[in-house]
Amino acid sequence: MNDFRLKFHHLGLATRNRDRAVAFVSLLGYEIGECVFDPLQNVRLTMCTHNTEPAIEVICPGDKKGPIDLLIQRHRDGVIYHPCYETDSLQATLAAWEKLEILAICISPPKPAPLFGGLHVSFYEMPGIGLVEILETASA
Repeated sequence: MNDFRLKFHHLGLATRNRDRAVAFVSLLGYEIGECVFDPLQNVRLTMCTHNTEPAIEVICPGDKKGPIDLLIQRHRDGVIYHPCYETDSLQATLAAWEKLEILAICISPPKPAPLFGGLHVSFYEMPGIGLVEILETASA
């Protein structure tokens, strides 16, 4: 852990073609998890893990409007668009950012994530950094 109580968890890859993305990372030696539908975000999610490489979350649109629609319109072949960090205390992480005057604009407040067993995830737009997802490991 560091001063922000953050530990790297995964990279988020938005794509409209799950099969192609999963086939590619599988050939790189990744283990492919089950596809899980998240009704709160209207996305289909697949966690891909590797013994020595960063985990990749493959994110595909659901049947209705969702948070990655604009991304996959702009990046038709897919794009890695967020890192995710885990924390044991979201409040402590946010307080550390505030103390150092690091601007983090919450664009999606904490909500349970089926892919992570109901642990809460939230998203923050951070000027100069981009979109960051926080997985709170103590939220279940």
